[in-house]
Formats: sequence, structure tokens, C-alpha cells
Amino acid sequence: MTAKSVPPVQLAVQLRDAITRLNRRVRQARPVGDLTVTQLSALTSLRLAGALTPRELADVERVQPPTMTKIVAKLEERGLVQRTPHPTDGRQVILAATEGGGAVLDQFERVRDQWLAHRLAELSAEERETLRQAAEILQQLTRT
Repeated sequence: MTAKSVPPVQLAVQLRDAITRLNRRVRQARPVGDLTVTQLSALTSLRLAGALTPRELADVERVQPPTMTKIVAKLEERGLVQRTPHPTDGRQVILAATEGGGAVLDQFERVRDQWLAHRLAELSAEERETLRQAAEILQQLTRT
């Protein structure tokens, strides 16, 4: 079966499966440390958002607020997250990644990029070009 004759539904399943497996494998490439996947995810969300209330962070991470409270406590204990008073609501706090939190995320990204670069180096130049083109197409899909 050629690429042109693959039904979109079948291609969707193959693509989703491949992306899921690759994502899982890239996430497994991590520096030595004791941060959990959920702690890393919360820290990443704070870095991307700049700052969030604990409730907003729980919503973004799709966990219950008590669960997020535990995650934030561990991150704060390690100096990776800081709390500041909410500018308009005295009952709230704002969470943000610290400089140290950003450095930890940078280290994780470097290890993951190195793993993926090593695997890509094992491919032929033609295969890498195909993946470069596929990456562009995947980015187009996310813009809609």
C-alpha cells in the first residue's frame, strides 16, 4: 500500500501511535534525579505560562487541587518554584518557576535532545530529510 492509498483514519492511527511511542521514549531520557514526571510537567507549565495560581496550574495539569498542592510543595522544597502574593486577591498566591527550576528544565531538555540527536545520527541523510519534512507538516497540523 502506497502513502497515497492509505486511508486518513489508518494514517491517523499509525501517526498517533508513532508519536506516542517517540514521546514516551524521549521522556524516559532524563538526567539522574528524583523529579517525577508530574513534577516536571508542572514545572514546565509554570515556565511556559510565566506564573499561575495553584488552581490554574491544577487545571492546566488536569489534576485535583490537593494533588497539585503536594506537587508544588515538593518543587518548592527543592527551590524550583516560588510563591508570591496575588496582586489583587489576598487569599491567593502566584506560583512561578525559579531560576533553579529553569536550570533543571534546561538540563532535562539537553539530555532529551542529546538522546534524540544520537538516534537521528543513526539514520541515513535521506531519512533525516524525510523527518525534517514531516516535522514541518506536523507543525502545520498544530496551527489549526
